[in-house]
Amino acid sequence: MPQRPRSVRSLSVLLLAGAALHGAGAWAKPAKPDAPMAEAAAVGPVDDHPVLREIAAQVDPAQLHATIEKLVSFGTRHTLSDTMSPDRGIGAARAWVKSRFEAISKDCGGCLTVVTPAQTVSGKRVPNPTEVMDVVAVLKGTEEPQRVIVIAGHLDSRVTDVMNATADAPGANDDASGVAAAIEAARVLSHHKFRATLVFSALSGEEQGLLGGKVLADYAKEQGWLVEADLNNDIVGNTQGEDGVVDNTHVRVFSEGTKAVETVKQANQRRYSGGEVDSPSRNLARYMAGISSRYLDNFSVRMVYRTDRFGRGGDQVPFLEAGFPAVRVTEAHENYTRQHQDLRTEGGVRYGDTIDGVDFPYLAQVTRLNALTMASLAWAPAPPGDVKVEGALKHDTTLSWSKVPGAVGYRAWWRDTLAPTWQHDRWAGDATTVALPNVVIDDWFFGVAAVSKDGYASPVVYPGPAGSFAAVPDPAGP
Repeated sequence: MPQRPRSVRSLSVLLLAGAALHGAGAWAKPAKPDAPMAEAAAVGPVDDHPVLREIAAQVDPAQLHATIEKLVSFGTRHTLSDTMSPDRGIGAARAWVKSRFEAISKDCGGCLTVVTPAQTVSGKRVPNPTEVMDVVAVLKGTEEPQRVIVIAGHLDSRVTDVMNATADAPGANDDASGVAAAIEAARVLSHHKFRATLVFSALSGEEQGLLGGKVLADYAKEQGWLVEADLNNDIVGNTQGEDGVVDNTHVRVFSEGTKAVETVKQANQRRYSGGEVDSPSRNLARYMAGISSRYLDNFSVRMVYRTDRFGRGGDQVPFLEAGFPAVRVTEAHENYTRQHQDLRTEGGVRYGDTIDGVDFPYLAQVTRLNALTMASLAWAPAPPGDVKVEGALKHDTTLSWSKVPGAVGYRAWWRDTLAPTWQHDRWAGDATTVALPNVVIDDWFFGVAAVSKDGYASPVVYPGPAGSFAAVPDPAGP
């Protein structure tokens, strides 16, 4: 399918998009069609992927609307609500999501495995032992099934009182929107095969303490999954804030700056040589920014250098605590009158998270961003391992790394230490080291991405434990 013409944008959006394109570190520069073979070899594989535009075109706002409408119809999806009724409560909602994943699997010839990992928990917001169950669909990778890309939204909803399990809590935006994005991504991506495994999940228990995120993170560890990315979509469907401002061209991606699992020794090393803004989660956010700039019309990622909003959390946190790279995806301009509110009209203001507060063309754009990110990551090689940088007391810098399956080459990236996104690159071919003449190590941040023969690239990996996508043990202890 030919690429759609881009909409006219404001100068600020164009500048942001341009920066994001460089920032992803995900794109091998294409050779000109008439370039000689030597020039093509020098720049790496062509990186333009029409199939990603086809995937984007297949995301359907009507499907998203139908999903949210159905989830709202269950009245409440509170974690402590009814699990026996066929048409009200969290149990009915979970059963419907499971049936929806199964229908999608049937349509792709049984390509999805649907599982329901669960734990019985109790705590401050769960006074009695309660089963917290996630609904998860797994599209197994063809070549690296243990390498996993996750999309998640949380199924449970709430009103003002977090313990009120009986009042109507539509949860249309918080977070039926995230669940709808996960289900729609499954519908579209299930008709493709990928190197790595894709996981589509509807989590329970978020409002009661990020419980469903922990259930899935624990399940991932039990299964031996090497989670490369967790895309947590929470509150992704509204475009109009309480102040009347409408923003339907941006989405925020929150990412942690330093790893939650960092040891004391690793922290001391990072404080001395850098890495505070180059965790794998942060470079995953940059990757998503590059995807939006390259493949989506009039829609950009606004990276936020925080794990989450102030005083708030999401199901990406248990993944971070398990050592997995994870980001939170949230709309650009929230409306708090529609979040965690009893249904009512007060002072002329309507409160409550109802379906009329969801902008479905906008939600479709967010879903496209997720689907394209998942596809690009899963078709790309894994991020390179053991990335190192050397150059003290020299005018040249040298990067080295370990090879990964499926990579035909590697691209070195560097940027000014004050720059938010990657600025410069050099194709290294199928080597495990590259020298950067007259690039002084003291003045730049560095990284490496792995590239497949058809141009799909991994996220950029910053050298050392601070940037590694794999858990890096400290040989000398904590």
